[in-house]
Amino acid sequence: MNERLIHGMVLASLTVFSVGCASLPDQGLNPHDPFETTNRRVSDFNDSLDRSLLRPVAVQYQQVAPELLRDGVGNFFGNLADIWSTANNALQLKPIETAETGMRVAVNSVFGIYGLIDWGTRLGLQRHNADFGQTLGYWGVPAGPYVVLPIFGPSNVRDTVGLVVDMDQNLWANVDPTATRYSGTALRVIDKRAEFLDMDKQLDQVALDKYAFIRDAYMQRRKAQTRRGAADRDDGNGAGDSGKEERYDQ
Repeated sequence: MNERLIHGMVLASLTVFSVGCASLPDQGLNPHDPFETTNRRVSDFNDSLDRSLLRPVAVQYQQVAPELLRDGVGNFFGNLADIWSTANNALQLKPIETAETGMRVAVNSVFGIYGLIDWGTRLGLQRHNADFGQTLGYWGVPAGPYVVLPIFGPSNVRDTVGLVVDMDQNLWANVDPTATRYSGTALRVIDKRAEFLDMDKQLDQVALDKYAFIRDAYMQRRKAQTRRGAADRDDGNGAGDSGKEERYDQ
């Protein structure tokens, strides 16, 4: 997708969300989720789209496409994502993560045929995913309210801004011809959805309130990802504080 289309999709998502918020005066009571009523409606829309389109296509893709092809697709787009992760790890002043993810890109791009083969993992080079929303949070930009974007799913105000930058820096967005770019993007979306098919039943069984479960998991995960400093190593009861300074996303 080109830059204008990317920005248009995000803007349209935010517009739909803001209109929903304006039309619903009685929102949720959770301080981190003041727009819960609207968020639940958007989440229901996304679930409906997933049930009617994305999941059935992903199921067929998983059944028909050979595992070698699926691995190649995931490896290729994962390698592209590693390039931007390397930049964000550098912006977060994480030298080990920057070096290791950068080495993955170099090894997989050269010896893995532009990332189709994941030699980096076989050599023990760990992937450290990082995005611009995480970078903003690392430097103290508050998350803002939790929001569910149409199509894009769970987010918050800060991560939505980060999403625009992430998509703008996506190398695949500049691929020509256009038909290749669009078909590749569609393939990536389907492949990514297929990766989570096994989690669908588990999520339905574990979560009494699917929306709240996803919301809480998302917020906790983003809080952990924006931690500055080494994580405390204790038993979880607060007695083993290491004393190291940390800063968390709020």
